[in-house]
This record gives sequence, structure tokens and C-alpha cells, in this order.
Amino acid sequence: MFSYLKNKVMTKETKIIVGVLAGAALGATIALALSSDSTSDLKGKVSDFFADLLDASKEKLAGLTDKATGVADKVKDKIAEINA
Repeated sequence: MFSYLKNKVMTKETKIIVGVLAGAALGATIALALSSDSTSDLKGKVSDFFADLLDASKEKLAGLTDKATGVADKVKDKIAEINA
């Protein structure tokens, strides 16, 4: 039961994060296609964008891990109460 609950929470929130990241990547691709910057400026902007995106995704995943751990601890406590 514990692993099922943990996977259910992670799956729901992981889908949200993947959707946000995919939307951001698509938006960046369209913006790059429409931009008139030089190649070197464009490369710098792209690398900065993806570095920021990576940092944001790491923060979100860390938050998900903390949340899943919290839920798991609550479930363990409830099971312990029931068994006591």
C-alpha cells in the first residue's frame, strides 16, 4: 500500500512538471525561430535558458521528493496507529 500511494503522488505531480517543461521548451523553440539575433547571441541565450530551466526543474523535483517523503511518513504513522 505504501509504495502504491507514493507512486500515485509522484505520477500526478511528475506529469505536471513534464507538461510545464515541454511547454517551456516549445515556447523557447518558437521564440528562437522568430528571433533576429546573431548566432553567437542566440547560442548564449539558449544556453542561459536551458541552464535556468534545469535549475528550476531540480528545485521542483526536490520539492516533490520532500512532499512524497512527508506523505510516506504520514502513511507510516497511520499504519502504526492502526496496528497499535
